[in-house]
Amino acid sequence: MEGGAGKVLDGQMIPMGKENRENGPAKVIPPCCLKARASAPELEAKCHATVVSGWFSEPRSCSDGANKVLYYNNPMWPGEAHSLKVEKILYQGRSEFQEILVFESSTYGKVLVLDGIVQLTEKDECAYQEMIAHLPLCSIPSPKTVLVVGGGDGGVLREISRHSSVEHIDICEIDKLVIDVCKEFFPDLYIGFADPRVRLYVGDAAEFLRNAPEAIYDAIIVDSSDPVGPAQELVEKPFFETAARALRPGGVLCSMAESMWLHTHLIQDMVSACRETFKGSVRYAWTSVPTYPSGVIGFLLCSTEGPHVDFLNPINPIEKLDGALHFKRELRFYNSEIHTAAFTLPSFAKKELSAVCDWL
Repeated sequence: MEGGAGKVLDGQMIPMGKENRENGPAKVIPPCCLKARASAPELEAKCHATVVSGWFSEPRSCSDGANKVLYYNNPMWPGEAHSLKVEKILYQGRSEFQEILVFESSTYGKVLVLDGIVQLTEKDECAYQEMIAHLPLCSIPSPKTVLVVGGGDGGVLREISRHSSVEHIDICEIDKLVIDVCKEFFPDLYIGFADPRVRLYVGDAAEFLRNAPEAIYDAIIVDSSDPVGPAQELVEKPFFETAARALRPGGVLCSMAESMWLHTHLIQDMVSACRETFKGSVRYAWTSVPTYPSGVIGFLLCSTEGPHVDFLNPINPIEKLDGALHFKRELRFYNSEIHTAAFTLPSFAKKELSAVCDWL
């Protein structure tokens, strides 16, 4: 929101003083920097950067203008940062919703970054895309209609397309620029949009689901960004209730559910909300993605009342189906054994989640 006196950002007014008007538009200070300044006002960052001295760091870094990193800050991952060496910046831009960065890294191939947070890399995207798609779809017989929330890179669509029983795939992505950028720089993921069963809707997914007919989908896959800002709505009970309404009896939802190393409090809240909403099964699974914070990401899988869904034992073994050559890509991570293993939790996670999980 802009006004004549300055810019309002994250609830704070950034003034357009005389010196700023004379020297051009005032620099907009990102929310992460504002929060860091509030907790450490002695650090007077003059600019914001995600790439400093040839390295990308997540959470994103704040610099003093001379390529010296002053601090790293993100409320989701306080006190830590993961860095990748940048060979070449391929794209930098901003949509209506977020900053978008694509760069070539030394060890993980091309990297997609949204608002300073790594979304995928060419090397390890398979561990996320394959698991978030096949954990739910291999747990039910012959899924026919699927909704993807988010997923603008196309990777989840690519994996859903392996299932020959699927007749219709809706995808609701809020940011069209993400789709366009991935079309140019990540063709191996964007290929998912080429499937004739796919229908793209650009807009708010919560609103899309509120307007969807009841009991229309066999599966809903929520491939969202981390639950800060607009994506926070996608991990709260009202959204889950709307999703459950749109699922058929025995239908399944799979939602990205953060890291058990870092966010058990958030996982507890999500599990509690889903157990109140979904009257079938609720389970938590996880996989290893080296370029995500802590190297681990989780998934919450839920089913509606109806035919029983046993998430632990896949009944639709995708790795045995023909079609890998058609999609020009063999499965690189998922198989039936790793499907079952994904629901096995370490002792500390069992202890921390036992209060809200009836299966532990």
